[in-house]
Amino acid sequence: MAKRMKAAFYEEFGGTDKIKVGELDIPELKEGEVLVRVKAAAVNPVDNAVLAGWLSSFLPVHFPAILGWDMAGVVEDRGFSARRFRVGDEVYAYARRPVVQHGTFAEYIVLPESYLAHKPRNLSFEEAAGIPLVGLTAYQSMFDAGNLQPGQSVLILGASGGIGTLGIQLAKNAGATVIGVASQRNHAFMQELGADHTIDYNGTDVGQAVQEIFPEGVDLIFDAASGETLQQSLKALKPNGTLVSILNRGEDLDKGLHFHYVFVEPNAAELEILREQAEAGKLKVHVSETYRLDQAAEALNQIATHHTKGKIVVVP
Repeated sequence: MAKRMKAAFYEEFGGTDKIKVGELDIPELKEGEVLVRVKAAAVNPVDNAVLAGWLSSFLPVHFPAILGWDMAGVVEDRGFSARRFRVGDEVYAYARRPVVQHGTFAEYIVLPESYLAHKPRNLSFEEAAGIPLVGLTAYQSMFDAGNLQPGQSVLILGASGGIGTLGIQLAKNAGATVIGVASQRNHAFMQELGADHTIDYNGTDVGQAVQEIFPEGVDLIFDAASGETLQQSLKALKPNGTLVSILNRGEDLDKGLHFHYVFVEPNAAELEILREQAEAGKLKVHVSETYRLDQAAEALNQIATHHTKGKIVVVP
């Protein structure tokens, strides 16, 4: 008889009214897999998009589907050959699988051990859970796709959100000059994280404002906001500069641009890099609110406002 666990799940696409909180079977532990007791799961804007079915054309969903892709927790059991971690080890992961079904808004999750990395020792479970999706998105966008180098300049659009706040810190840690774009009320927050320059997108031509600081243009634009802000910014990109977006797939962009679209993938080796930076005190996570599992719908409604400062998390 399968053991049961509490989880926040949905059985059809729609809004947060489709979220149910109840008992489901703990998935069977197979070869190369690890059972983790979830201590905290972070909430991300993409969770609402998945729930609504907007990504189902390339991300198949099996119902009932448990919400959430980010987590930190403790290893409870290990399948055959899964020996990188010991029972009791504290781990964290970006848990997106090729098929959406077993998410992180639950008491337990079973994952291939290749998804897991050691949790940063100096962070709480709530803080650690806030790193994987946003940290890997920023890392893969700026370094894997954008090839950001020490001494280069990066313009981050949407710099006060979860992805942007990690992006500022990672870029600074790599020796880059950072310009953060967000509303005025978040400028002090971005400066605390290390932004060298801050620009308010309200009532400002962002590209023009950047050109006043960098007449030659910037080496990299990391777009986590898109829309008009992105279109304005393009004139501030160096002729040989790179644009990386996590929202725009390039359909409405000049074909001559050096452009990459990034959809983040699990990567345990990069999570270990993020862990090292966190343990060195160079990566901070601001958790603004914590919700219980039975408040999952409220947590998703909050993230949908797009006015979340830092991260919000769900705890079982």
